[in-house]
Amino acid sequence: MKHSIDPRIDCVFKSLLGNESNRNLLVHFINATLASELVSPITGVEILNPYNEKEHLDDKLSIVDVKAKDEHGRIYQIEIQLLFFSNLPARMLYTWADVYSQQLQSGDKYHELNPTYSIWLLGENAIKNDDQYIHRYKFRDEAGVPLIEHGGIWLFELEKFNAQVIDNEQTRWLRFFKEGKQLNDLNLPDWMNTQEMKQAMNTLCQFSEKERNYFAYQARQDFLRQQGTILFEKDEALVQRDEALERERIAVEREQAALEREQAAQTEKAAAIAEMERLKALLAQK
Repeated sequence: MKHSIDPRIDCVFKSLLGNESNRNLLVHFINATLASELVSPITGVEILNPYNEKEHLDDKLSIVDVKAKDEHGRIYQIEIQLLFFSNLPARMLYTWADVYSQQLQSGDKYHELNPTYSIWLLGENAIKNDDQYIHRYKFRDEAGVPLIEHGGIWLFELEKFNAQVIDNEQTRWLRFFKEGKQLNDLNLPDWMNTQEMKQAMNTLCQFSEKERNYFAYQARQDFLRQQGTILFEKDEALVQRDEALERERIAVEREQAALEREQAAQTEKAAAIAEMERLKALLAQK
């Protein structure tokens, strides 16, 4: 390829899985990521918000998630998020609930609701102090008893993923998204030697070789860098604020301690003077 292309950049991601010409890749990806959840593999999907080249290459702020419905009416929302921020989990739950609730129109009944699956690929870790790169969130009580089997939220933390042996399609996709930028279409590794991976690589080549696509890719990359910088600077400002508050707290505590010592000294001095006066009074009586 002329240029290295990161499949995690959201406009590329949407072209990979939200393009009508790549519909089979979306089916393959869903079957791979939800392999342990689906009773049987899905065979087809309707893309509910298909990739539009003009829309997604010209608009830096376009929404780039992928929504699809399978032959059983189940809904899938797939999104990539390179930067983690504190309210991201709330956003995940909100978008799942929004997609789930949009199934019902006026007059529809609750039994018409179908399972909804949100699949998130994360560039930065969301779950700290945990080496597991896959997290599944479903509706369970503390004993694991389900409230309802209507999908849930699946997180895949790419930063934690380091499997070198590709023994299933899920790990193949995860490795592609993590290492895709380093791949050379003229010398692909063995694990990329499948029809789906070659097709995915062809999408990267289109962003690399087509001038307009590559310029749009660069613009999107720059936008994401700016967002990352803003988040970093915001975090730095919060750290500095917390450090300033901590310094102020320590100064106040020291001042309070000094005041208490001074008050104690004054009290002790007054007591000593009072004792001296008492002793003088006793001597005068004698």
